[in-house]
Parts: sequence; structure tokens; C-alpha cells
Amino acid sequence: MSFGLNKLNRILDRLIPVTTPLAVALGLFFPGVFIHLRPLVILLFGIMTFSGALKLKAGELGASVRSPLPIILFFIVSHILMPLAALSSSSFFFTNTDIITGFVLLFAGPTAVSGFIWVAIFKGDKALGLTLILLDTMLAPLVVPATMLLFLGAKIQMDMSGIIISLLFMVVVPTIIGVTLNETSKGKIPRVICPALDPFAKICLILVIAANSSAISSIVHFNDPLVWSVAALCVALTTIGFLLAKVFGIFGNCGRQKSASLVIAGGLRNNSAVMTIAVAFFPEAAVLPVLLSLIFQQTVAAIMGRLLIKKN
Repeated sequence: MSFGLNKLNRILDRLIPVTTPLAVALGLFFPGVFIHLRPLVILLFGIMTFSGALKLKAGELGASVRSPLPIILFFIVSHILMPLAALSSSSFFFTNTDIITGFVLLFAGPTAVSGFIWVAIFKGDKALGLTLILLDTMLAPLVVPATMLLFLGAKIQMDMSGIIISLLFMVVVPTIIGVTLNETSKGKIPRVICPALDPFAKICLILVIAANSSAISSIVHFNDPLVWSVAALCVALTTIGFLLAKVFGIFGNCGRQKSASLVIAGGLRNNSAVMTIAVAFFPEAAVLPVLLSLIFQQTVAAIMGRLLIKKN
């Protein structure tokens, strides 16, 4: 039974570039079905985060924190340069304030928990990868609203407390519980429950994306040039995120493994979490960049990983 579940989980891992666009399509084409899951989105997302957090160990922070340069470089790329690039480029190409807000929100979000899968695939520094995921996830309730205020300020109205509370329940609380259970049980609890929980969490991801997509199905028209313009900028900015992380890894003389983890963490965004925030607290048009990023991000990650990360 356990072997079969592990095999299913590995298959779902490899299918991430396919399942995320499929989930978007389900929400857009069958909104009447998946809109009913909207009240459950935070719960489903919490399950996803908990599943990932069960593999994290607070003790692994130690070595990475003692050599903090890659962490500092990551935060410069992810939370200063990329939101700035998102603001400047989207302001140049679009006049719609909501779409600009969506781009900034997308690149204000934390790095993706799924990045650990790519770190393992490209043989990066797993301890650094876990550290970046853990720190960025835990700081998200502070970093995301602060970034939005810093770059957009009085231009937008935000329910700051609502965003913080949502991020706490979606990412911070499940992360604390998962890490605590892993540490206190010395890995026994994850070994028992992860074979069943991991594939279920990936199904939760599909349902979360479909539910969020259904909420804006009425404004997404793929015959509209605006949609393709937004999509093109999403791909371009995501690519720039990977490239900047690579350049900073070289600048910081981080070495192959640490540089690989920096590239993955710097290029990926937890756009499922960002989309949940966008749907709940921002106008519909602000969701569009996040939605389109979901379609392309994992494919861009696969391509950029192969181009930028040395195999040995």
C-alpha cells in the first residue's frame, strides 16, 4: 500500500507542470462546480502547507544561518529587485492599476514550497533550500503586506489584517505544526503519514487552484490580447527572477549546490497562496497575473533549471 502511494506521489511530482494548468482550466471551464469549494480554500491550503512542513527540520536552519550570504542574496532578489521589476515593467506596459497591483502582489509572495522538489531534482543544497522556504514562509504575513505598502502605498486599498490572518492560517500555523511534529517525533510521524498525505496534498493543490480560478472565470477571455500580454510579461518576469538569482549566486561565490538552491527559490513563487489572497482581498483584474503565472511557472522552472544549473 505504502509503495503504491509513494509511486503515485512521484508521478504527481513529475506532473506538476501539467497539473497546475489543468487545475486552472477546470476552474475556468467549470466555474459552477468548483466555486463551491471557495469556503474550503484556506483549509485545503493549510493541508498542503502542513504536508510540506512535515519534511522540514528547524535544526537544518543552523548551518545555513551561520553562512547567511545566500539567504541575504535571496531576500534581495525576491523581495526587493523582483517586486521593483514587476512594478516598473507592468507600469510601462499597462495602465490598469489593478493589473499592476496583481504583478506586484505576485512577486511579493513567498517562495514556493514545491521548490524543494526542484532542489532535489537539480541536486542543490537541500538544507539551504529548506531554510529559504521555511524563513520566507514564516515571514510572509509581514513581508507581503509590507512589500505592497512599500511599492504601491496609497495607490491601493488593502485589508491588511485580513491578509495577515489568511497567511497565518494558510502557511505559518501549518508550518509550525508540521515542523514541530517532525522534530519531536524524530521523523517518525512523517514516515507514517506522508505516504498517504503527500498525494492527497497535491490533489488539494488542484482543488485550490480550480476554486480560485472559478472566481474570476467571467473576466478571463483567451481571445483578448490583454490576457496574452499579461501572460507574456509573467513569463518574462519569472525568467528574470531565475536569472537574477543565478547572477547573485555567482556574485556571492555560493558554489554549485547553494547556487542551485538560490536559483530555484529565487525564481519560484507560492502563487497558489498569492492567488488565494488576490481572490479574497483584491479586485478581479489583480488576480489575472497570478492566474497566468500558475499556468507557466513550473514549465519555466524546468527550462531555467536545465539552462542555469550545472549537472555536476
